[in-house]
Amino acid sequence: MKPAQFEYDDPQTLDEALELLARHGDDCKVLAGGQSLVPLMNFRLARPGRLIDINGVASLSHITSESGRLVIGAMTRHVELERSTEVARQSPLLTEAIGWVGHSQIRSRGTIGGSVAHADPAAELPAALAALDATFHMRSKQGARVLGWKQFFVSEFTTALAPDELVTAVQVPDQDPSTGTAFVEYARRHGDFALGGAAVTIKLGRDGRCENATIALLSAGPAPVRAEAAEKQLRGARIDESSIHAASVEAVKGLHPTTDLHGSTEYRVGLLQTMTERALTKAAERARSMTG
Repeated sequence: MKPAQFEYDDPQTLDEALELLARHGDDCKVLAGGQSLVPLMNFRLARPGRLIDINGVASLSHITSESGRLVIGAMTRHVELERSTEVARQSPLLTEAIGWVGHSQIRSRGTIGGSVAHADPAAELPAALAALDATFHMRSKQGARVLGWKQFFVSEFTTALAPDELVTAVQVPDQDPSTGTAFVEYARRHGDFALGGAAVTIKLGRDGRCENATIALLSAGPAPVRAEAAEKQLRGARIDESSIHAASVEAVKGLHPTTDLHGSTEYRVGLLQTMTERALTKAAERARSMTG
């Protein structure tokens, strides 16, 4: 298959890209890594009249630390995140999640900005960033704005981005070094879309009780799902097999993932519970190893 005919622009600066978006936003798509967009165009499921290729905008590719916060430019490739010692030190959950993204060929081209803007509910990065309470920086010719993950991810393949806006960076809050994290998912083959998964952080106090926890689920709904009731249940509790099981049961209450040829709603809910339990167990073990 080949894509339908389209116009092509390759701006070399952010201002050029924003100018093009302001002029053609309603009729164009932004090309970052292209690992999701290009197949959709080839099957003619997406037919943009114009493609704005931002691969030449060098200012959007960076990994920096600002006031203890990790700032990742939108054009930063998955493989750069995967290999970054800075990311591994400040946000090991991201490093672990990236390892589940597709195959090495996908990670060599895919970008963090493209992944979050595509907003696939089965994607690893949106769920990991939700567990980390990340914020999303956006720009248009009208100015800049910043949204939290809950405001940014609206629904399946839908974000709060306006037609003339571009994701410029993702910011991840500083993480306490004693926090244990874990990312687990299940797919029929490694690299396939996940049927269910969980991204978890746990901070333990010196008494072994949970001071804070976050649980984000992928393939659980039309957008990343934070299991806030389960998180609240864990805070102040002693983390053991019983409390982890109870939290995993709570985490999937009220979920209705879509039935498809890969599994029924009931199957997916059970899978999500199992993934949550495994992630919590792994994160707790890591947290204990860091607190002694």
